[in-house]
Amino acid sequence: MPKVIKPGDPHFSFTEGSVVITRAAFEISNNCPAEYKSIFVTAINAGWLKPVAYVSNEEYMILQLSK
Repeated sequence: MPKVIKPGDPHFSFTEGSVVITRAAFEISNNCPAEYKSIFVTAINAGWLKPVAYVSNEEYMILQLSK
């Protein structure tokens, strides 16, 4: 069973150089109508729609050991 990592959890993001990169994100197509984009942004900002990342138990164990 994969481990679910949510925003705010350790290892949800990582740093590469001076850039912080999240493991999961939403990508909205440029073809998406503006009114739908607005609905998605509202839902994300309100916490109704959240990105999650799935990692294998092996990867999660390695992440924990690398602390």
